[in-house]
Order: sequence, then structure tokens, then C-alpha cells
Amino acid sequence: MKIYDISQEVFRCAVYPGDPSPEKIVQMRISNGDICNLTALKMCAHNGTHVDAPFHFIDGEETIDQVPLENFIGFAYVAEHEGKLGKDDALRILAEAKACDPQASDMILVKGDSTMTEEGAKVFADAKIKLYGNESQTVGPEDAPMAVHLIMLGAKIVLLEGIRLGDVPAGSYLLDAAPINLGGCDGAPCRAILIKNE
Repeated sequence: MKIYDISQEVFRCAVYPGDPSPEKIVQMRISNGDICNLTALKMCAHNGTHVDAPFHFIDGEETIDQVPLENFIGFAYVAEHEGKLGKDDALRILAEAKACDPQASDMILVKGDSTMTEEGAKVFADAKIKLYGNESQTVGPEDAPMAVHLIMLGAKIVLLEGIRLGDVPAGSYLLDAAPINLGGCDGAPCRAILIKNE
């Protein structure tokens, strides 16, 4: 069995423009005579590797604690794509996933510098996938992310953003991207891993 850690380290992670960066706040240190080492954290729910809940862009929809855990854990297909991901690209990726492992076609992870288009988002929404992940800090264009988020989150697709797939070959894996249980929040950090039986 091989385990791939596809998460960013929090304090050195990429941050979406305008979001606050994570902070490590030292509360206690044994070296200072304290009884233990203790650290507090200050961060945005969307720093580094994280998942978006529908509530992120749609008022009244599910918050991260209301999304079923089976939407974060299951078989996933890692595809490769560079540039804009349009309708034909999305159809190709879905076909590749089904041919490789039909049970992995509900969760799609894209390796490479890709940007989802509205047309590509509609293909995945129509296919009723559970989860879509990419290496960017946002699934759509950085300067105009709303339309793509509305399409995908409106279709109840979990968005797993800020993953790192550089060392992961294309194929089928078991994914665990369960978020921290942050009640009432629009997203949450996660320690995303892929498992391959060898």
C-alpha cells in the first residue's frame, strides 16, 4: 500500500489573494519553563488544502458540518490537464475515469495548472459527481470564481482546492479528504490523502 499526502503544509501554504494567511501563536513552551508546549492557530477556513461547502457561495445551503462524510471519502480518479478545462475536456476526463475504474468516476481530481470553465462545470454537474479537486486555490478563474462555484456547489459537488498531485500518477485511488468539523462554516481545512494498493 502506498499513501500520497496531497495536502499543503499550513504555515507555508498558498493563500487565495485577499485571504488572511495562517498564523501560529505560541501560548506555552517547555523551554520557557512552562508545563508543556501549546500552540494556538489563526487561519481562514479556505487556506491551503481545503474543501468548500455549498454555503460558501449559496446562502441557506449546507455548511461543511452538514455535508455527508461519504462525499469526502471514496474512490477517486486522478486526471491530468493544463489550461482551461472546457466541455470536451470534462467529457474526456469522465470517460477516462469510467474506463479506468467506474467506482472512481464520482470523485475527480485534476493534476496540473487547470482552470474550470462554466461549460466544464456543467458537464460535471450533469454527471452528478460527488467531489472535484484541483491544485489551484480556487476551482474557477481567480479573478471571477463565482459562476463556476455556483454551478458546482449548486449541484452539491464538494470542491477540494489546493491539493498537490505532482508525485501522483494518473489513475484510481482511495481518497480521504474529510474536513475538520467546523459547525456552521462555509469550508474547512483537510489533510487530504490518496491510497493505492500495490
